Amino acid sequence: MFRFAFSRAIAAALLLGFATFAAQAQKDDSGILGGYDLWIGQQDLYNSRGERLTEFWQVIRQDRANYHRFGRGDPQDDWDPYFADAGNRAWLERSLQGMTISDAAESRILSGNVRVRLELRGVGDRLTGVALAVYD
Repeated sequence: MFRFAFSRAIAAALLLGFATFAAQAQKDDSGILGGYDLWIGQQDLYNSRGERLTEFWQVIRQDRANYHRFGRGDPQDDWDPYFADAGNRAWLERSLQGMTISDAAESRILSGNVRVRLELRGVGDRLTGVALAVYD
């Protein structure tokens, strides 16, 4: 009887521990960390040396640098908690480089005066992915 009661107690404790772990893993793995709207203005089309940017991912990174580092955000730009860090802006640029977007979306970003939505994915506060949409 002692062995049976002891085994049930261990099984119950393990089950409770597993259930807590599974809930935490599900919470941490939920995906979207946040979504942010960016306004790609004319100032975002040039780097800090005044050179015209030629790739959409460069423009997105410059928008976040203008907002966070240089204090030159557009009124329509949302604040985000990630891209004040230069390393996170570099991560964003690398992530966007591997992304395929339509020619029309790329052209609109490179022309400026367009709203872009970023949705950041991750675990905890660690960034793991990004989605991008271009709006009218």
